[in-house]
Amino acid sequence: MNLDEAQKQKVTAWIEEGLKLSEIQSKLVAEFGLKLTYMETRLLVDDLKLMPKDHAPPQPTHQLSSPPPGSQPPGNADLPETEEPAAAQPGAGTISLSVDRVARPGALVSGNVTFSDGNSAAWYLDQMGRLGIVPKQQGYKPPPEDVQTFQMQLQSELAKLGF
Repeated sequence: MNLDEAQKQKVTAWIEEGLKLSEIQSKLVAEFGLKLTYMETRLLVDDLKLMPKDHAPPQPTHQLSSPPPGSQPPGNADLPETEEPAAAQPGAGTISLSVDRVARPGALVSGNVTFSDGNSAAWYLDQMGRLGIVPKQQGYKPPPEDVQTFQMQLQSELAKLGF
């Protein structure tokens, strides 16, 4: 694994570009005709005292807005720890939306919503892109303006999360 200075500078530049070890391994073959195993490539990078760049970890779930200090919307006391409330104050014409950190089985993404009248429901987006709402109170139907607001906030939140 003897590289001349120009080759060492190339490897250093590839690391600076953020290339992965497997990509560097491929470039070594393509540009220098140097066929190394993954481990040999790793040792070469280590010998050059270089450190591959880590890619940024996924961002945590974003909140739509922060609830006022000390307020807890009705119906959220029983939420599991896998969710984060997103907006607050039912009855004030707003809805509260949360996205589960881990989607429910069979769902692409899921969460909970509390409508302006204080009633809450679970929501999910299935693998076919269909939105479903399961109210906690059997037979409940949210007001049409709440449904429209919910869909707009959900679309905005899912766009932030990359869906």
